[in-house]
Amino acid sequence: MAEKRYALGIDFGTESGRALLVDIDTGEEVATSVLPYAHGVLDEYLPDGKTKLDPDFALQDPADWLEVLRTTIPDVLNQAGAKAEQVVGIGVDFTSCTILPVDARGEPLSFQEKWRSRPHAWCKLWKHHAAQPEADKINELARKRGESFLARYGGKISSEWAIPKVWQVLNEDEEVFHAADRFIEGGDWIVFELCGKEARSSCMAGYKGMWARDEGFPSPEFLKELDPRLENVIQEKFSTDIKPLGSKAGELTPEGAALCGLVPGIAVAVAIIDAHAAVPAATITEAGKMLMVMGTSTCHMLLSKEKAIVPGMAGVVEDGILPGFFGYEAGQAATGDIFAWFTDNCVPASCEKEAEQAGTNIHKILEERAAKLRPGESGLIALDWWNGNRSILVNADLTGLLLGCTLTTKPEDIYRTLIEATAFGTRKIISAFIEQGIRIDELYACGGLPERNQLLMQIYSDVTGLEIKVAASAQPCALGAAMLGAVAAGKAGGGYDDAGEAAAKMAHVKDVVYRPSSEAHNIYRILYREYELLHDYFGRGENEVMKKLKAMKARTA
Repeated sequence: MAEKRYALGIDFGTESGRALLVDIDTGEEVATSVLPYAHGVLDEYLPDGKTKLDPDFALQDPADWLEVLRTTIPDVLNQAGAKAEQVVGIGVDFTSCTILPVDARGEPLSFQEKWRSRPHAWCKLWKHHAAQPEADKINELARKRGESFLARYGGKISSEWAIPKVWQVLNEDEEVFHAADRFIEGGDWIVFELCGKEARSSCMAGYKGMWARDEGFPSPEFLKELDPRLENVIQEKFSTDIKPLGSKAGELTPEGAALCGLVPGIAVAVAIIDAHAAVPAATITEAGKMLMVMGTSTCHMLLSKEKAIVPGMAGVVEDGILPGFFGYEAGQAATGDIFAWFTDNCVPASCEKEAEQAGTNIHKILEERAAKLRPGESGLIALDWWNGNRSILVNADLTGLLLGCTLTTKPEDIYRTLIEATAFGTRKIISAFIEQGIRIDELYACGGLPERNQLLMQIYSDVTGLEIKVAASAQPCALGAAMLGAVAAGKAGGGYDDAGEAAAKMAHVKDVVYRPSSEAHNIYRILYREYELLHDYFGRGENEVMKKLKAMKARTA
């Protein structure tokens, strides 16, 4: 009997990294290993314990990432009783934009004693928000000049992106800026460490680096007007050799093999942003299917053969999710966070006591109670802006709204209404795509919420009028990375020639399918019209009370 073949997915998150070993022929997730980063997120001091960081800094130590490779890969092989020779491909997914300055050899500046006490020599994690002043100036100038790239990102880029972060380095520590041979995404750097050469990901360059296949990067003229020192920053500080997802970045070098306990020559795939890797893992390899990655927030992604400018989208990138498609991304800034806020702050002791007696949690008690309510029975409606609005209004200053409370309103009424509000927010996003000619026929979901809350999934189906399938994998990002590793290997190398072939064998959805109730959908159509009126009234400038209240709170804090 032939030996089993495996692919490895290496998933780098905010607090930890994991390795997932996957059977290429069946998609069975054979073994997984997770390692918390020793230094976690550096947001107060550098590891020396003396160098204090400014507000909104969020840094990491790339040495922690290397330890993930060194520790978790041998661990999954050992758990599975597998041999290194059975691994045919490696895929990497990473939070983005997580960017670090490196020297000409690819070594992070933070590894060198000269720079270890300089904050800008360290890796800037995706949630490093201290470059917001730079992002604001980029947006202002881009709007003034009518730069076409801005529309690809819903009209606004943020401090989380590559160019604002690099410009901040230039503004605050020019010596570090000049010492860096280039700036590189964390995922691309891991690929470099494995195969000895940089292969810049079309996903990371497109969604976070302001690149498009047909337009390239922002022009030197734009960058010069922004800051004369930035005129040639793209050519001088970044790789412009962009590789499409699913392609082979290179092969594991002897040094890379020694680092992670494998054998040289294994195919290494071009890196992908973590959430985007979940798309093929949810079996999506064609147009018309939207994936909702649902956790504390929601990320919406879909593939299309058509390119369109959709209001409030987070990005559209050719080859950004899978080769041959335009990959679209949108999102809601809070989903699970809203439900957690409610249970943490607004639930009476009786609910907690009931959950304790039942040996369960408050969410499950509220879900059971809320499931007994019919659509519209609560008499409530809400706007889901507890953390601002990402798509389609792109306004962080918007806040939540709950309307219709009376002295008879119960916790389960509010809980269900908050779920409905997030579903209405998703429907608003879907409508924005459909209005621009991008079809959406089915919904897919993955993440913590679909695993735990059946009522939520049914409400989303009833509100949108679409069927929803749920990815079988509880680790879709790592699985998607492993699938791209198998594609990088190709059929000749023991893998697959494209993502469709890989998905047919390695990706699965659960047996349950959530189908809309026509009765519930008709009621939700009425409620959704009211949601839209409130959405436009408070979100499009007619009444800026939310912004005024937020400013008043800031002044009196």
